Amino acid sequence: MKLKNRKTSEGEFFKLREEVLSQWETGKEVDLKEAVDYLKKVPDHMNFAKKLKKAKDEGVTLAQPRAGVGLLDKHIELMNYLSKEGGADLLPSTIDSYTRQNRYKECEIGIEDSIREGRSLLNGFPAVNHGVRGCRQVFENVDKPLQARHGTPDSRLLSEIIHASGWTSNEGGGISYNIPYAKNVSVEKTLYDWQYCDRLAGFYEEQGIEINREPFGPLTGTLVPPSTSNSVGIIEALLAAEQGVKSITLGYGQGGNLIQDVAAVKVLEEQAEEYLKKYGYKDCFVTTVFHQWMGGFPEDEAKAFGVISIGSMTAALAGATKVIVKTPHEAHGIPSKEANASGIRTTKMTLSMYEGQKMPISKELEEEMSVIRKETECIISKVIDVGKGDIAQGTVKAIENGIIDIPFGPSIFNLGKMMPARDNQGAIRYLVPGNLPFTKDILDYNRKKLEERGKYEKRDVNFKMTIDDIYAVSRGKLIGRK
Repeated sequence: MKLKNRKTSEGEFFKLREEVLSQWETGKEVDLKEAVDYLKKVPDHMNFAKKLKKAKDEGVTLAQPRAGVGLLDKHIELMNYLSKEGGADLLPSTIDSYTRQNRYKECEIGIEDSIREGRSLLNGFPAVNHGVRGCRQVFENVDKPLQARHGTPDSRLLSEIIHASGWTSNEGGGISYNIPYAKNVSVEKTLYDWQYCDRLAGFYEEQGIEINREPFGPLTGTLVPPSTSNSVGIIEALLAAEQGVKSITLGYGQGGNLIQDVAAVKVLEEQAEEYLKKYGYKDCFVTTVFHQWMGGFPEDEAKAFGVISIGSMTAALAGATKVIVKTPHEAHGIPSKEANASGIRTTKMTLSMYEGQKMPISKELEEEMSVIRKETECIISKVIDVGKGDIAQGTVKAIENGIIDIPFGPSIFNLGKMMPARDNQGAIRYLVPGNLPFTKDILDYNRKKLEERGKYEKRDVNFKMTIDDIYAVSRGKLIGRK
């Protein structure tokens, strides 16, 4: 394995495919020529990339839930319930934990136990074990485009099966599905494996089939400063574009401060398009996804609906192409289909109320956009610098040295020196910058903002703010004030 940011040749790709398809018996069901013919017959309204493009052109925000269960018939029932009763515009298939870890044998046992029990015991949809036949059955029995949402460091076989089944979007990336999800998997390996997933999408693109790719924006979902998640998203977009991906959706997880959240989405789209054009990828189409609050939720259902509504409003005002919906049962574990549908309906109502409205450009919004833009430029420039022009090699070195440092990531490869906290308005700042390559004026700005909070609360500016902030929203606040 030699990692470089270069397009995998067709010869290399097809040689790798032999190994990938042999990982589990359902790999034999993938016939690339037949899959191309099948995908060419997918109508526009069932193609994820085309539906996103239409939404962006029309200036509307689409709603997509998270959901998935282990049994085929139950999963189809769930998807149709969320589409018809919830009103979802796009459908997910959240993949189970065994599949995420490529433990297909244990997954098979989980399916068998589920059949015996008459209910799904797995915490998601086991797409690899159900294979092309099962995944096509799902696709052919729903009325909206399907996307695989998971958290898999090695998603190569999963990608082969879902795309051959008519699913035209795959979430994830070599950074965003490693550092927040895995402990012992090297960044070099996940970047290499996700090059395969992107090359597969690029291969389909070469056959005239639009496949959407979506890096996972929120990362750990806990106090992630916008420039950190934006940098990762842009890097993963550049890596995907090199492999031939054209439809790219970049995500951001709600932080809670309205101005900062809107600024983050706007700058993410703007800078992504700039970087893609700068490096020669001029025919990519960038859309955005806003993830409703990813941290701890209030247990009270009414309060949870409040959090969902604020997230929906922010997505609309930011002009995001789609929003990932949460449920009023987030604090209690896996939600029922009824709770999931109610979260979608709440979101859709809010989006409808704010349709056509965008946050006007103000001095405060311009300032926040400027700060995020400068911080992101510092990070990405340094990544390219340490990689000597190769962004893939630079990413490995950057994570090793804390140039990219994701808060609370479980990976042993994440340096973990950076510490975030909220300022006096609830915006997420860099409390301890660690080895982030920021200029003095950026560091001074972050410190000043945090000191304003310290002065207001009459407390020291330290990691206790971070701890308080982690639990604040679940307790009905944004900032963990004493």
